[in-house]
Amino acid sequence: MDSGARAMTEALLAESTGLEEGFDLERAIEEVRVGLSHPQKSLPPKYFYDHRGSELFEAITRLDEYYLTRSERALLEAHAESFVRSVRPATLLELGSGSANKSRILLDAMVAQEVGECFVPVDVSASFLQAVARDLALEYPGLRIRPEVADISARFALPQDIPRPAAFAFLGSTIGNFGHAAARRLMRCVADDMRAEDRFLMGVDLKKDVATLMAAYNDARGVTAEFNLNVLRVLNRQLGADFDIGGFRHKALWNSGESRIEMHLSSERDQTVNIPGVGPVAFARGETIHTENSRKFDRADVEALFASAGLRLRRWITAEKPMFALAVAGPAPARATG
Repeated sequence: MDSGARAMTEALLAESTGLEEGFDLERAIEEVRVGLSHPQKSLPPKYFYDHRGSELFEAITRLDEYYLTRSERALLEAHAESFVRSVRPATLLELGSGSANKSRILLDAMVAQEVGECFVPVDVSASFLQAVARDLALEYPGLRIRPEVADISARFALPQDIPRPAAFAFLGSTIGNFGHAAARRLMRCVADDMRAEDRFLMGVDLKKDVATLMAAYNDARGVTAEFNLNVLRVLNRQLGADFDIGGFRHKALWNSGESRIEMHLSSERDQTVNIPGVGPVAFARGETIHTENSRKFDRADVEALFASAGLRLRRWITAEKPMFALAVAGPAPARATG
């Protein structure tokens, strides 16, 4: 990592102290215990996202190699006006909102067309979400900003008293982080809360050459590596674990059978990590912890995923050179009962 990236990550680390509000300690201990007990050790990717992890991910989106954010943003800027005109949403609800930078494109279109009443950003990091909500309240004084802290990787409830029609957004190809069963479960959760006039807008990264994909997850500045390692820092702080951060190395792999990038942390030596509530966990040199997937899609994949949840693809938006897609769905006819 160069000195500029190191200074940036050290400054972000200094901001991240104390127990994250809303952190479920008992659940975290159980999830970590189960994940690290398997032959292929794993950790839930949601534990990247304390305040520092959210900031690091925002830094990733600005990297030259990380084409996903630029591609999605260009599509949103080109099509937000027509999307808002067709749906006329009173509420925009974004799952995994992060900094809500891309949501602002939709919010601007809603304000311009005088249809927006409410924005509901949903995220797992309470402190980061609260800071974003404060900024949004100043930027959009005519909108009600209603932040919701929720773990969308688990069962969660969306607010039922939002003004309708509603546009549900799930951007950044975050759906690619979910396994097949979890992705279907998430889609069903959204579909169950949709009415006939509501729409679901999802960003998906498309299948492409492996070299381009690998570069996006192995940036030259090492910011992705710091983001990956942040899961260990979170567990050290929140669970009292004693992971030696320097004892693990970021590793990204392409799994062609699953059409996904896999992020791992590889142990640099034989070592044992102590985690209160979990116990000692031994790592052999070269053994990895699987931390995240990023699945890549084509149109048929998305249509099948939507259909499994009772949704129907209404619109498929890509650029002339398709790197990324926006998929717009509504309730399938059998579900469109108002």
